Amino acid sequence: MWIILFVVALLFVLGGALLLLRSAKIPKIPDHIKSQPYQDEDDDW
Repeated sequence: MWIILFVVALLFVLGGALLLLRSAKIPKIPDHIKSQPYQDEDDDW
């Protein structure tokens, strides 16, 4: 009986993890967006 409950709980955990991984896709940054050069804060003084 405990083995069945353990298997069911394991399936729920794996299913939830797969749903989270599927919904957390990293958005692709378009090619026309360029990174800005870093400005040092001390340069403004």
